[in-house]
Amino acid sequence: MPRLFVAVWPPEEVLELVAAAPRPEVEGLRWTTRDQWHVTLRFFGEVEVEEALVALRRVSAEATVAELEPETGRVGKRVLHVPVGGLEAVGKAVIRATKKVGRPPEDRPFSGHLTLARARDRRRGVDLQPLCGVAVAASWPVTEVCLVQSHLSSKGANYEVVGNVSLGDARTIG
Repeated sequence: MPRLFVAVWPPEEVLELVAAAPRPEVEGLRWTTRDQWHVTLRFFGEVEVEEALVALRRVSAEATVAELEPETGRVGKRVLHVPVGGLEAVGKAVIRATKKVGRPPEDRPFSGHLTLARARDRRRGVDLQPLCGVAVAASWPVTEVCLVQSHLSSKGANYEVVGNVSLGDARTIG
């Protein structure tokens, strides 16, 4: 059964900006690749594509603007990321429409982010503090959400968009 999640993908110009950020060699840290940069709205785990798509088509949310925050941050000693704002309403709508699909939604507020790097050893982690604070700021219109299949390998995950759903009234986004 496929491993699926719902995500928002930044446009090319935002990916260029993220790619230009410094990526120093740090022992024990694995940098994510450009084709992995997305904002996860909901992780399903293993579920059939059609079941996830049927639920995702029930999402009722307006198009919005996503905003990369001006500085990188971290989650403990395991994840270096760029916070992404503006997706809270879309994230809630996705969770509401898909709550009975796959794994139960996480019991915490949605916190949008784009993962830049992960510690290779989850138990030990890495001192990410010196990497925090790098300026990466941008915004982009979000007019759809994507259903994505994750293919895991020893070199990290590869992602394949297997469906998408348009958000309401994209004409209001400038």
